[in-house]
Amino acid sequence: MVEPEAQARFQIDKMLTETGWIIQDYSELNLGAGFGVAVREFPLGKDSADYALFIDRNPVGVVEAKKVGHTLSGVTEQSEGYLKLLAQKFPNAPRDPPFSYESTGIETLFADRRDPNYRSRHVFTFHTPETLADWLQDEKSLRARLKEIPKLDYQNLWGCQTQAIENLEKSFAENKPRALIQMATGSGKTFTAVTSCYRLIKHAKAKRILFLVDRNNLGRQTLREFQNYSAPESGKKFTDLYNVQHLQSQTIEPVSKVVISTIQRVYSILSGEKELDPANEEISEYELATGQPPVEVQYNKNLPIGEFDFIIIDECHRSIYKKWRQVLDYFDSFLIGLTATPSADTIAFFQRNQVMSYNHEKAVLDKVNVSYDIFRIQTDKTEHGGKLPANQIVEKRNRMTRKQWAEVLDADFEYSATDLDRSVVAPDQIRLVIEAFRDNLPKMFPDREVVPKTLVFAKDDNHAEEITGIIREVFGLGNEFCKKITYKTTGDKPEDLIQSFRNSSMPRIAVSVDMIATGTDIKPLECLLFMRDVRSRIYFDQMKGRGTRKIDPNDLISVTPDATSKDRFVIVDAVGVTEHAMTDTHSMERRPGIPLKNLLEKAALGTADEDDLESLAGRLARIDNKIDQRAKEEIKKESGGLTLNNIVNKLLNGIDADLHEADAKKKFGVKEPTKEQIAQVRKESVKEACKVLDAARLRSTILEVKSRSEQIIDLTPDILIFAGFGEKAKDASRDAIERFKKFIEDKKDTMVALQIIYSKPQKLKEITYNDIKEIAQTIKIPPYNLNPDNLWQAYKNLERDKVKDNPQKMLTDLISIIRYTLHQEDTLVPFGEKVDQKFEKWLVEQESKKRRFNPEQKEWLRMIKDHIATSITATLDDMMDIPFSEKGGLIKLQKLFGQDYQKILEELHEVLISV
Repeated sequence: MVEPEAQARFQIDKMLTETGWIIQDYSELNLGAGFGVAVREFPLGKDSADYALFIDRNPVGVVEAKKVGHTLSGVTEQSEGYLKLLAQKFPNAPRDPPFSYESTGIETLFADRRDPNYRSRHVFTFHTPETLADWLQDEKSLRARLKEIPKLDYQNLWGCQTQAIENLEKSFAENKPRALIQMATGSGKTFTAVTSCYRLIKHAKAKRILFLVDRNNLGRQTLREFQNYSAPESGKKFTDLYNVQHLQSQTIEPVSKVVISTIQRVYSILSGEKELDPANEEISEYELATGQPPVEVQYNKNLPIGEFDFIIIDECHRSIYKKWRQVLDYFDSFLIGLTATPSADTIAFFQRNQVMSYNHEKAVLDKVNVSYDIFRIQTDKTEHGGKLPANQIVEKRNRMTRKQWAEVLDADFEYSATDLDRSVVAPDQIRLVIEAFRDNLPKMFPDREVVPKTLVFAKDDNHAEEITGIIREVFGLGNEFCKKITYKTTGDKPEDLIQSFRNSSMPRIAVSVDMIATGTDIKPLECLLFMRDVRSRIYFDQMKGRGTRKIDPNDLISVTPDATSKDRFVIVDAVGVTEHAMTDTHSMERRPGIPLKNLLEKAALGTADEDDLESLAGRLARIDNKIDQRAKEEIKKESGGLTLNNIVNKLLNGIDADLHEADAKKKFGVKEPTKEQIAQVRKESVKEACKVLDAARLRSTILEVKSRSEQIIDLTPDILIFAGFGEKAKDASRDAIERFKKFIEDKKDTMVALQIIYSKPQKLKEITYNDIKEIAQTIKIPPYNLNPDNLWQAYKNLERDKVKDNPQKMLTDLISIIRYTLHQEDTLVPFGEKVDQKFEKWLVEQESKKRRFNPEQKEWLRMIKDHIATSITATLDDMMDIPFSEKGGLIKLQKLFGQDYQKILEELHEVLISV
């Protein structure tokens, strides 16, 4: 059997050989055998270094080997001693050896003693002799040079860009290996990154920087940014000063200072592939990441670990740090993430070192982004699905070949809204949405004749195909008017179509699935039409970000002749995507339909709530965008020196949840304030924020300058129905709730679940899943035509303050809906959320009674809780099904809880279902 330390030595030998070192025993010492030599058991005083490293005959470092599993941080002192002894042994060497490695063959630490306050870092393997030799050409190490970068003093940067670069360089100076930059879409993330690259190459002598993207069209867009960038000192183009390579082959040019590449191509090079199909670089890894195992990476001598000093990861909210994590861990590089929408996983990957946080709301206030309005379109099939009767002749189509044929249905066929454009195609539903979009364009964009540049999000390529054809038909225009831009587009290349959509008058409308959903910069966009639902907050924010970018009025007019300026965009929501609880950045208009005068008066009276203040802030920010300098000075005079932007910031600070929590900690002197304490601070903060609008002259001046900046000429007959977005949806919501109330009245004496909830709520635990299923099936058919989802949304449309968001959407939510309709509950809360709250309370009570559960027991308790939330009960039979069967089933439950296993099920059911 091989001893653990011998096994480690064998692996270390292999790693050194792979990275270009010639290995010798000390008894066969020959430092002239090659450029880089690693000498085993090199004697130093009374002991020997496991390996001494020599480059061009001069000592440069040591390797200390330990058996697999040995922790390495405590070995660094041993390496330090060997380096000192090695320096003493070679007094005529050009420098003291600075490099040390500690390795088990599985884990390797590296340190460079030339670094200020040097510390060890993990590396994938050893550096090549050539890499270390390059480093030694410079008197100071990279990390030493990073501390000496001159202060940023560029005039052509926005404030957010300056702050991001300064914070990033501070992070580098502190030798933090990873940094995350969050900047709203349209706020110049790529320009910020290019500026940083320029400074790192010029001032820190960075050898090479890798700019990673996950789609090739984003790589081309990034290349243009580098080509257009002018050095602040000389005005010369970046690409005239430094070589920038957009990697299209498997070879990195030695002269390249910046390499732009998809992460797919870098992985293919590491994997030894001779070539990569370019089509694989056009597929977004965002959606493909779900459920995919991480890739595995092996050392490749053509791409050593020291190839890049810095790696910039564009759109780093994607799968780049999940599926592709080993690709990033392979290189000994600083990692810089760029995103507008960081997830918790993203922040964790970058070790919580978020050097810049600049969201959409801040970008709107700084006039870097534009805000948006939401226009809702609802159809019966979109909301409820449909039904086709038996014996009817229907058309069918093969999704792949698109071949159609006729067939007689042998049974009734019902489909849900989620089946639309997946298993069911309903052309008239698409046509109705497009017609509603066309007919309401004058309402969305008054005084405009030309259709604004519009991007339609489809579910897949087949759906995009249907939409494209129907748009051309409904608008009565040709192929140039509307283009499909997906990965299956043939003829014109997708990048050429995107270029035309961006810079030419045609097409006016583009239909895409994912290709333009994220990252792609199309500034003239004024309208986003969602015909595809999205459950991911981050993905939705990215899609929404396509419309937020500002554009010079002249550039906008060049593609949309009757536009004047872009101070907002419109989200046309045909699927309810804006009604999900998934986005942190949202429309600042929370009070549509309330006049500005009324919002100002509510602030003055101190009766404004958080939604009022957010709406007010959004409207004032838009006014600030439009008014001239004279008007700004008038406001400043009446406010006592505050600009409109200052006022907006004060309003937003008053409703900032993070500030509320921080103030609560300070006020009450606690680390974790209670909900009640935070609520108290929130109330005080909102009231304080309102004071900024106390002065009557200030409020009247704001209204006066607004009226001077906008004129609406209405030449139509004066027949007012409703002036605003969404009234049809509200009418439909009222009608749905009335139908549901009628259902309860009709069935309260005949359906078990209704009988219990209506008159015996204390017996709620007697309801079964089949009872709830019966209700769901009954309300689905005429005359009710309802389902739990649209009932929840109906209440949300009408009573937003009392209705919580419901992203999970379970059948058991009907219990919550019924109780809320009967006024047994003051707020409409998802059934699963109430179960969660009761469960956590029960756990705390058990702890107080000294009833302890170990981690595995808690895992099972939570699985049982989740099952009850979705199915109302959790029986012994249920323990034989997924997910319990995957964890050992009933036998495991009995083993974990002993004789109490059945009692646990009964107790949890009693606690979690009872009122």
